[in-house]
Amino acid sequence: MFDIQRASGLVSDFIRGKSFQDYTSDPMLRAAVEREFEIIGEALSQLAKEDSFLAARISEHKRIIAFRNLLIHGYADVDDQLVWSVAEGKLPILMAEVNALVQEG
Repeated sequence: MFDIQRASGLVSDFIRGKSFQDYTSDPMLRAAVEREFEIIGEALSQLAKEDSFLAARISEHKRIIAFRNLLIHGYADVDDQLVWSVAEGKLPILMAEVNALVQEG
């Protein structure tokens, strides 16, 4: 859970104040965001193996893992619009869910 929190926070920090145009024109920003999403997906994949009940409490955890696989294995065909929309729209939900689970203990 710590890795998910950390990587999510980094993606949030990386894109704060940025536009999609900023994202597409900055290869270092794109690489950094994609890498942190890979970490999130891998951490969720490991969590699902160790504690499937806990992983299931994270909405769309299977889609997040699939997104990680797309980033790693389909790196040549990564859709910048998809990554950006996940970062803006889905990441805040994930962060809230993980933070709530961590607070539960």
